Amino acid sequence: MTKKIVLYNPEIPGNTGSIGRTCVALNYELILIRPYGFDLSEKAVRRAGLDYWKHVNLKEYDNFNDFLTTEEPSPNAMMFLSKTAKTNYFSADYTKVDYMIFGSETKGLPQELFQTYADHFYSLPMFTDKIRSLNLSNAATAVAYECLRQNS
Repeated sequence: MTKKIVLYNPEIPGNTGSIGRTCVALNYELILIRPYGFDLSEKAVRRAGLDYWKHVNLKEYDNFNDFLTTEEPSPNAMMFLSKTAKTNYFSADYTKVDYMIFGSETKGLPQELFQTYADHFYSLPMFTDKIRSLNLSNAATAVAYECLRQNS
């Protein structure tokens, strides 16, 4: 199965474009869950994705329930990334993960997902309190390459 990066309510077009470019590089699918904080036709998305955007294997869903109904992922196939998760993303078993799910840049993922999928939440380590979070495209790229490493 093709690995997938899922962006839940992305807000910054440049991040989405950069993540799309990473997806093209790794032959991953990009799934976007509405609403977005931008229009996919915006220059910023195309600029970050450069001329690679046309090669992005893209799916869009109106909401998380539509995503679940259509994709039918098992809980073990989903990995949720959040700065508030207690488990380090290095400890995940990426051989079972097909969906790497990231929240919006300012709001993260909804609380109900934490409650429903608590055992499937991971974070990237940060060793200082001088920053609030990592850039979404950087975090998605780090997780995508760890997934590739563990599956190679």
